[in-house]
Amino acid sequence: MNFAIDTVQTQLTSVRVARTARAWPVCVALLAVSALSACSSLLPTSKDEVVSDWNSYDDAVASLATIVPYKATRQDVHKQGLDPATNPAITVLHFADVLPKFTAAALVRKEDVDRGIRDCLQAGKQCSAYEIIVKKTKRHRTGDFWLDSLNFKRETVTQGWSVDALLVFVDDQLVYELVGGHPNINEFELRRNPLGPLQGWGDRARP
Repeated sequence: MNFAIDTVQTQLTSVRVARTARAWPVCVALLAVSALSACSSLLPTSKDEVVSDWNSYDDAVASLATIVPYKATRQDVHKQGLDPATNPAITVLHFADVLPKFTAAALVRKEDVDRGIRDCLQAGKQCSAYEIIVKKTKRHRTGDFWLDSLNFKRETVTQGWSVDALLVFVDDQLVYELVGGHPNINEFELRRNPLGPLQGWGDRARP
């Protein structure tokens, strides 16, 4: 009787060992996947942006659309948060800076040139402008953690948006507005270095 019980217990133990042996590779695989995922999250990220109330390209365009030439004044523009004294995204342009932007106007008939550009050119030094450039992008590295860390292979994704606008004034009257930019920035950069961490060693060793 005891022999039979011992035999059954031995068989049960063998079954447990067999199940454990089969489950072990699965556990190892899961741990490996988890480790790789954790390593990928350790890759560096960066953010490049100019401080602005605009959260998207559409947001910027909608805001600028409320500023209408020959109706808005410089004070109205400032009320929209577009004051160069407080907004780092704005560069003040004087007539000498504005003039090169409208050189193409000399190549077309006067009546075909926008009224605001004509008034600016005729006003001379009384014409000035605000150049607005807002860019918000995020860069993050993807791919294999070890290949990236050892500089063999680096994959970088850049996503975001940018907007640039030109507001032209004659004295304090807004006479012209131009808006452009990139609604959707989505760039992928792949860099391969066959020598890995030694790739730039030769250049660094030069005097």
